[in-house]
Amino acid sequence: MEVTNVSEYEAIAKQKLPKMAFDYYASGAEDQWTLEENRNAFSRILFRPRILIDVSKIDMATTVLGFKISMPIMIAPTAFQKMAHPEGEYATARAASAAGTIMTLSSWATSSVEEVASTGPGIRFFQLYVYKDRNVVAQLVRRAERAGFKAIALTVDTPRLGRREADIKNRFTLPPFLTLKNFEGLNLGTMDKANDSGLASYVAGQIDRTLSWKDVEWLQTITKLPILVKGVLTAEDARLSIQAGAAGIIVSNHGARQLDYVPSTIMALEEVVKAAQGRVPVFLDGGVRRGTDVFKALALGASGIFIGRPVVFSLAAEGEAGVRKVLQMLHWDPPRARLLAPKL
Repeated sequence: MEVTNVSEYEAIAKQKLPKMAFDYYASGAEDQWTLEENRNAFSRILFRPRILIDVSKIDMATTVLGFKISMPIMIAPTAFQKMAHPEGEYATARAASAAGTIMTLSSWATSSVEEVASTGPGIRFFQLYVYKDRNVVAQLVRRAERAGFKAIALTVDTPRLGRREADIKNRFTLPPFLTLKNFEGLNLGTMDKANDSGLASYVAGQIDRTLSWKDVEWLQTITKLPILVKGVLTAEDARLSIQAGAAGIIVSNHGARQLDYVPSTIMALEEVVKAAQGRVPVFLDGGVRRGTDVFKALALGASGIFIGRPVVFSLAAEGEAGVRKVLQMLHWDPPRARLLAPKL
């Protein structure tokens, strides 16, 4: 079957992957209302197209934290990518570099920061979970710096893991041939089986539930890398992020995998942008499947977007070539040529 849009990769991934792996990537928290809303909300935003404007030359390049990239479309952190394909994060890193955009590596990657850096040049951010043992956090941040990563995306919406019922039913755990490579030498790289979700048990044992705004400030004392606060959905938290010294904000509901019945990210975006008042860039992840979705986010004030599930689904379907194709399809989605024309 010829793949003609990003969403088609999900069905292919479902056929190829073991049920436990596919359900882990695809599912959301509890009733999965926010999971559906992340997509549905885009469909309620309509365009007022203008005509007879010269669109023969369209430049999609932009700058993020001072780094020039080919398009305002970047790769979000998604864990355990070698469950999707043997090359996992290696393939994603190469695809992002080839597309001239940014890859964000998950703390819970199945390839280490050093291994991803070894794939060649590229602009890469590192997503950080804060562990109870702050020495682990400091060590990991230093490794990311040495490996050439350019920013830290601090995930702040996961003091407890969301109730993901598919993972509970499947008794989710990492396949025995995979580990959390960034933590392998710290005796934190493996995930035990549990009576419900092995990941939920791991998070309960390791992730710091006391995380607060003072920790955003603490992080700045151990690194010179810019810090993006990932998981903001309100104006109040946008203002507090800036007060705490964040270099940017990512409007995110964790792919609808944490607290169900929160707004879609595209619906929360405008509130956060207004609160930021241009002091820091605001980005968005969640639900983006079309170039028109990207444009809607940009029109509402985002400086760029991140994609997650399209990456792991296309990785499962076609490896590196699949991820490259997803980025290419979003970059060249035809409706944008007219929509990105300047206003008259």
